[in-house]
Amino acid sequence: MKTTKLTCLIALLLTSLLPASAQVKRLYLANDDHTDYMWTANEAQYDTAFVQMLDYYLDQIDSTQSNPDDFQARFNLDGSYWISRYRQFRSPAQFQRLIDRLRSGHLSSPLTTLVSTYGGQPTEAVLRGMYSAGKLERQWNLRFRLAVCMENQTLPLGLSSLWAGSGAKFSWRGVCACASQIPNARLAQRRHQLYHYMGPDLRGVTMKWYNLPGDNTGLGGYSETRQQHKPTDVAANLTKTLTDLTALCDTVSPRSAYPFNAAAAFGYGWDDLSTFVSPAFVTAAQTHSTPARRVRVSNEEDFFKDVERNYPRLPTESVSYGNEWDLYPVSMNETTAQVRRATEKLRSAEALASLVSLKDSTFANDLTTARDRAWEAYGLYWEHDWTADGPVSRQARADWQVKLGHQIGGYVDTLQRRAATALGQQIKATRQPRFYVFNALNWPRSDVADVAFLGKGSVKVIDLRTNAEVPSQVIQKGGQPFLRIWAENVPSVGYAVYEIRSGRERSGRERSGRERSGNPARQPVAARVKGEFIQNNYYRLRLRKSGVISELYDRRAGNRQLVQPTNGRLLNDLGSVNVDSGSPVLVENSGPVSVTLKAVSNDPIAHTVRVTLFRNSPRIDIEDSLQANFADVKTWAFSLNLTKPTTQHEELGAVLKAKKETRGGHYASQNARYDWLTFNHFADLSEPGYGVTLSNQDCSFFKLGQSTPDSLWEGSAQLNALAGGQVDGPKLGIVAQNGATAFRYQFALTTHTAAFDAVAAMKFSLEHQNPLVTGAVSGSREIYPSITHSLLRPSDPSVLLWSLKPNEDGIGKGLVARFWNLKNTGGTSAEPGGTHPSGLANDAFGNRRTGASAPEGATAGEFCPLPNQHVSA
Repeated sequence: MKTTKLTCLIALLLTSLLPASAQVKRLYLANDDHTDYMWTANEAQYDTAFVQMLDYYLDQIDSTQSNPDDFQARFNLDGSYWISRYRQFRSPAQFQRLIDRLRSGHLSSPLTTLVSTYGGQPTEAVLRGMYSAGKLERQWNLRFRLAVCMENQTLPLGLSSLWAGSGAKFSWRGVCACASQIPNARLAQRRHQLYHYMGPDLRGVTMKWYNLPGDNTGLGGYSETRQQHKPTDVAANLTKTLTDLTALCDTVSPRSAYPFNAAAAFGYGWDDLSTFVSPAFVTAAQTHSTPARRVRVSNEEDFFKDVERNYPRLPTESVSYGNEWDLYPVSMNETTAQVRRATEKLRSAEALASLVSLKDSTFANDLTTARDRAWEAYGLYWEHDWTADGPVSRQARADWQVKLGHQIGGYVDTLQRRAATALGQQIKATRQPRFYVFNALNWPRSDVADVAFLGKGSVKVIDLRTNAEVPSQVIQKGGQPFLRIWAENVPSVGYAVYEIRSGRERSGRERSGRERSGNPARQPVAARVKGEFIQNNYYRLRLRKSGVISELYDRRAGNRQLVQPTNGRLLNDLGSVNVDSGSPVLVENSGPVSVTLKAVSNDPIAHTVRVTLFRNSPRIDIEDSLQANFADVKTWAFSLNLTKPTTQHEELGAVLKAKKETRGGHYASQNARYDWLTFNHFADLSEPGYGVTLSNQDCSFFKLGQSTPDSLWEGSAQLNALAGGQVDGPKLGIVAQNGATAFRYQFALTTHTAAFDAVAAMKFSLEHQNPLVTGAVSGSREIYPSITHSLLRPSDPSVLLWSLKPNEDGIGKGLVARFWNLKNTGGTSAEPGGTHPSGLANDAFGNRRTGASAPEGATAGEFCPLPNQHVSA
């Protein structure tokens, strides 16, 4: 007996010498109701469930507020949309009660709107999807530190930077391991279960992503405190969860190391519409807390703050896990492509609105409601249940997606149309018809500009900056006539004004030679056409009847042939069986600015291809369209004559190298899917000293060669752009493209004879996808200069303006600009204002300043000039 007592005394003495955090296991139980929006139930049913659950949990919080802090009821909302719905359907007093509990930490909510997939989103769409939460933060003095991406098995790399730049610090992952092509998804052993999820800009969030031992309930699943799909005893579930958490702490197994004394289990709702289990969580914390084990009813954030305090040096992961459920929006590819186009168009629309608003503080004030609904739609469009295999019908889900697309596209179209007209009204008109050409990008650029044209007879277009004629031609586009010009050196975030003169008019300087008559100057055609061949100073290519490009020669590289048949496919190849199947190739438009060839074919389905070459640009524009429905998986193949090229592509706020991390790339070597990679603005395939950049606007993903879910063909010279389909079989996604019969795909191609340059590739793709905007000059007085104007001057060519817009709370609070630094070091990006780029997400809410520099891949900085600060050059 004495020996036993002595041993216990020594143990107690030794224990007393250890830090308290090392003695006690700290376990966190957080309750939430996983939201399967438009899968478990429809909009009306979820609206009711949201408000009923929040009423219940608010009452539970009130009833336990006198308990010790660890034993007070808490609840985590699954997204800011819960708050929005509660505000709509409850009184101001009830909503204030909700806000008070968010402030006290008894309720928590992420920045994200609901649970989404992210791999198929444009970078800007991710940010706009968090604007609703940002508005709540500003209005109610809140701060949301969580962001979530749940149930889907994969996770992009750049998302970490976007979340961190938006203010998030913490995230947790629980996966379904269902509907998965990833090998052993249900028995996934993760390299780290608690780590710093970091983007290329060295910023990120603390991530909890536990091993999944088998089922998607329990640790590692998306309802970690629930041990059964249909539990009959909540208390028993929580007891088992605490046993698992206790065993997890201080695990040293090399396959599942967890060297931490704090552990957490989040979520109970699983696929249920509603969850009312608060007392069981409080009772479990009270019953199972001991001197050696502290159990807390958690709001999720408290666990991460514990980790921050006690484990400041977590391991780091900076890899992409590819795409899985992210792929299913391509089962409605045209609807998704329309959202992508609207997202890109937003850049010009908001830049135009910025200029207009600086002179008219009332501009677009009546669009605030439509704008907020568009931001909300961004947070909902990629909601994770695109599987469409739940209680809500596929048709109901498809109709909802179309509605969200209209909310986004309708707002963007309206804003651009009104802003373009308003800017024209702020430039003084003359008796001669004039139009402006606007450049939304932050570098001077030369490109084509198209202005609606109903004139007759010959005309010429004068650049009023030089009073010289510019190349022009009349084209047909979408069945309408346009006057196309070559606009030279249009200023950064600014415009140049042009005048249309009839063929017989002369300017004061046109006094000699061919100009004496006043007729348009004769200029050579932009490209020569002979049969199926078209050639300019840069390229020679052959467009076959099927729309396939079978030959493409780079004249700047010794007529290097760029097409190499691969897996039976050529360039811009939809899968034609016979390249000569179709109508004869025709010249659709021809002039001194550009020449367009058109091919129409039914092989493999009805489609049209337009290929345009320009006189003054090394860009090849390819516009593909389908005029028939399809139900299979279709791709546009680009088979290139390159030797084991390295592919680099824009993901989300990051440019990735399409290789596994073990070979110097950005893709995880385990637990990842490798067949379909994110295809945002561009992909570039380069060998040493030569490469091809492909700009893409309408496809969300591409495949390298014959990559499979578990095999990445890193050195393939064939890129297959995903045109649409149910890529994981007929049970996942929307069937037969929701009946659509019209699809559009826009690509552009250029070559380079130097090493891959992310800045050059991004500029090329941004110019292709953000055409110069034109508008009629119609003002009665000069508000803006009548010839040219620039709002911003670039001072660092590697820092690209990503967004410029009036502050979300009105132009009285200035403009907000967001930049993307694509080089290795920080620097200033524009004058005046002199901003240091620091990550593309810093303006998730339109009201912050930032000033840190960042390395390559950083996702941009911003500046917010004061209302009386003049920001023009």
